[in-house]
Amino acid sequence: MTIFEAYNDCKRQLQQAGIEDYVFESKQIIKHITGYTNAQILTKYTQPLTDFQQNNLTVIIKQRLIRYPLQYILRRWNFFGREFFVGPGVLIPRADTETLIDVCLETVKAKQNPRVLDLCAGSGCIGITIKGECKSADVTLVEKFDEALGYTNKNAEHNQVDVKIVQGDVLATEGADVLYDLIVSNPPYINDEDMKNLQPEVSFEPATALAGGSDGLDFYRHIAKEYKAYLAKDGVMAFEVGINQADDVSRIMRENGFMNVQTRKDYGEVDRVVFGTVTQV
Repeated sequence: MTIFEAYNDCKRQLQQAGIEDYVFESKQIIKHITGYTNAQILTKYTQPLTDFQQNNLTVIIKQRLIRYPLQYILRRWNFFGREFFVGPGVLIPRADTETLIDVCLETVKAKQNPRVLDLCAGSGCIGITIKGECKSADVTLVEKFDEALGYTNKNAEHNQVDVKIVQGDVLATEGADVLYDLIVSNPPYINDEDMKNLQPEVSFEPATALAGGSDGLDFYRHIAKEYKAYLAKDGVMAFEVGINQADDVSRIMRENGFMNVQTRKDYGEVDRVVFGTVTQV
């Protein structure tokens, strides 16, 4: 079987399984098993797969057909131009979250030596990216669970950033010890009802990174109320939110005294980020 034949067979099987982005995923799988770039694949598409590559392809497709996440299969994923290790026990970085990064960078790049607190850090993709893009930032990441914390540490080392990583429970207001110019979080935000009807791939991700209480807003209420005390003057709090949650999270922030509360749409035109400012401390 040549690379071209393998690619077409992969596309066919993923499409028949109802995987929406089967073309993109097939390209990623072929790149993974061959180790080739897109450009190299175009020039070597008639090259036969080795027995090892073909066996690897078969295993990957079987895993994907049961809707095991591609990111977990490949064990790493790209986010904002950086590579992050992922696997069971940690939330997969998603393109939607890059909108949150854009908002955060607008804040930190306007300040000298900004202090940043990333709550519910998971893979660390938010805090690590902020540090990578703004070298002068002093970034602290807070994560509660051991499995996820292992990825936080591994990804900080892999991306060669000097950040502080703290094991702490955000709902117990742990991890904050100074005043921060930016507090950012992509917290669990799926409500109890929606947790019963997750997409097949999402069901493999840790429930602790997904479940946000009966209405999905538990973490927003707690963080806005309790972590506000750790914002410096003119500090910003920024959240990623789920679909149709922007109005509720905006209201929660206003009720807790935040000013200039705004929303930002992601690439799919969904209100994905809510952020506001503390003018006085």
